[in-house]
Amino acid sequence: MLEGLSTEVLIKESIYTAILFIWVLIVVIPLTKFTYNVMVKKGTTHIKAVYYNRKIIHILAGGVVSIMIPLLGYTTPLTIIPMLILLFLATYIPHKTGKLLYWFQDPDNINEVNFVIMWGAVMITSWVVFKDWVYGVVPVAFMSFGDGITGIVRNALYNKRNKSWFGNLAMAIVTVPVGQIILGLPGAFAGLVASIVEHFEIHSKIDDNITVPLVSFLIILGFRLFGI
Repeated sequence: MLEGLSTEVLIKESIYTAILFIWVLIVVIPLTKFTYNVMVKKGTTHIKAVYYNRKIIHILAGGVVSIMIPLLGYTTPLTIIPMLILLFLATYIPHKTGKLLYWFQDPDNINEVNFVIMWGAVMITSWVVFKDWVYGVVPVAFMSFGDGITGIVRNALYNKRNKSWFGNLAMAIVTVPVGQIILGLPGAFAGLVASIVEHFEIHSKIDDNITVPLVSFLIILGFRLFGI
């Protein structure tokens, strides 16, 4: 990973990462804390406000940052690893200590930690395997924007966390065109399958934040191996 990398490049990309990390903190703390207070004051239940905020974070933090990685011309995943470690700790430790960030964390749902892990795993693997961020950005986009829209639709329709095919339809409307535009048929097919997979949770610890990016990435990888 360090081959051909200059100190100047590492410093530049580290600065980019610091800026992106600050952006994530802005989204996670003042922004969604503000939206939580606004929603609750308008009569939204606590848990509903929490799940709206989780999807806002999906989109504005996870989704936007994934897009910025290739746009900023990152040449190594090394400089984003410290950010991922910090975000993992920032989301996991509150669950471990019981001191939750109440405006977006649910004591019965640790899936935001899985989101951070899978974001990093898919993005880094994309670069290591393909030397191209796009194969990570697409699955992460499905997880961030697609699942984000799904959750917003479900949250608007129901007063509890549940799965709904209406949400999955909304997700497909996002993921299939995005996949098609960026990667053609492999991307569109991966987007369709991801929209279906999101509906199911294999186990309480294997949620859609794991299955959506993982299945999407494996489908895209399979197409690449067959030269499609």
